[in-house]
Amino acid sequence: MIVKLGYKLSKGRFNLNVELELPETGISVLYGHSGCGKTTLLRCVAGLEKEADGHFSIGNEVWDNPKTKLKPHKRAIGYVFQEPSLFSHLSVKDNLDYGIKRSIHASKESLNEAISVLGIEHLLDQKPEALSGGEAQRVGIARALALNPKILLFDEPLASLDDNRKREILPYLKRVKRQLSIPMLYVTHAAPEVAMLADHVVVMNEGRVVSSDSLAASLSNESSPLKLNGEISTVLTGQVTEIDKHWHLACLSIYDQKLWLPDAKLSIGDEVRVQILSKDIGLANSAGDASFQNVLKAEIVAINEGEHPSQAIVKAAAGEHAFMVMVTKRALANLALGVGSQVLLQVKSVAIHS
Repeated sequence: MIVKLGYKLSKGRFNLNVELELPETGISVLYGHSGCGKTTLLRCVAGLEKEADGHFSIGNEVWDNPKTKLKPHKRAIGYVFQEPSLFSHLSVKDNLDYGIKRSIHASKESLNEAISVLGIEHLLDQKPEALSGGEAQRVGIARALALNPKILLFDEPLASLDDNRKREILPYLKRVKRQLSIPMLYVTHAAPEVAMLADHVVVMNEGRVVSSDSLAASLSNESSPLKLNGEISTVLTGQVTEIDKHWHLACLSIYDQKLWLPDAKLSIGDEVRVQILSKDIGLANSAGDASFQNVLKAEIVAINEGEHPSQAIVKAAAGEHAFMVMVTKRALANLALGVGSQVLLQVKSVAIHS
């Protein structure tokens, strides 16, 4: 069920003009600065922008076209806002029950599944005032899932949370992504959320789409790699194969190589996504005594200009994974490295973010 959409809308000086085709599952992130049109596009999909012209279809189901404009309450969507807006006089359970009673798509079965996925069983009898910000947002997400949606819309769901609460809720968002085979549109301008959650990235600016591609392809674009917080980086997903309890490290299997990182209470078999900044990877011709815990074999497939005349951006392939590396041109010359060269990638364990 590929998602196809296109909308045009004018609001004063702001003009939205978007045409997109998105994957049928996973999280497609709408990424860009505040005011670029991310939330407006989300509202168009939800049917909340009455003046918008355009089309929307999910599989063979059409919600918007020149002849059809489905009312918002008839669209099988789950909408998660920045604030969960729970009724203060109702318990968590009653808030959830109230939500499904007002939807033609919801069911008790989908509600029970949502409660389990978000891990909120122990909160059902609590009033909203007793919940932390992260717990309240988990209830809000469960309420959206209970509607049995065909698409989930997230409008900066972590924006109002502090860093600790964001870390608390991220694993649940990853669980939602793993367990639901539906498309999700996720609005954010926070780079860590893109790195940890996105499968597909739509970069927006001034109401237009600048680029739309998978996260891996966006980050490793040779001519114009996507920057997160102004940094070129590499995002990898691997499975935990070893735990070094003595040194508090965990090992990921990346293709046929190992990547050690700080152990964050991981278990064997866990799937982990990590981000490595391009400036935190070194290049070498041969292995020698060094403090690097990770030395990966790779081949240089592209070299492009960096932002400064002294810099180069190297794209190196290790199996199916592309690593982006920022080095000086002098370093490349001293090592006699060029496109096609076999190289060792040196990565500090302490520089790996998960």
